[in-house]
Amino acid sequence: MRVTREQMAEHRRKILESAGKLFRAKGFDAVTVAEVMQAAGLTHGGFYGHFKSKDDLIAETLLHAFKPGESGGADLAAFTKSYLSPRHRDDFAGGCSTAGLAAETIRQAPAVRTAMTAGLEDTIERFSRQTAGKSAAERRRNAIGQWAAMVGALVLARSSDDLKLSDEILSETRAWLEDR
Repeated sequence: MRVTREQMAEHRRKILESAGKLFRAKGFDAVTVAEVMQAAGLTHGGFYGHFKSKDDLIAETLLHAFKPGESGGADLAAFTKSYLSPRHRDDFAGGCSTAGLAAETIRQAPAVRTAMTAGLEDTIERFSRQTAGKSAAERRRNAIGQWAAMVGALVLARSSDDLKLSDEILSETRAWLEDR
């Protein structure tokens, strides 16, 4: 039976979303192509109809994950509050791709780093449109600082086995950003 273009597009979306969750939960190297395809509800053999390699899958997954919506919606203050929350901290699979995968990205293929760079640039640009500052350069600097503080706080909070310290990192970073 022939697969329609719409079905192919839906299969690709399922693969990318499943891969994103698995990569964020386990890391790039701990996830196999077979696991991704199984999570997407598809057969392993169909993988190469969508992607050239696992590196291609990783890069495309990052590009998919950074589509508008993941990193800052219409209200940056509300996004910051949600981002720096225990719920987000505890949701590895559904959480932020930057916090979950940036450190691993530096050891991946150039296309993966390019995809991460595009995601970072897009997030900074969206934050810049909502951040205070007298000039575009000042708004960009503030956006970079805010995004770096948020990602860093999430990484640190996830790294701690002391829940009290982890919660404090999130709440104090949130308060610090609100004061700015």
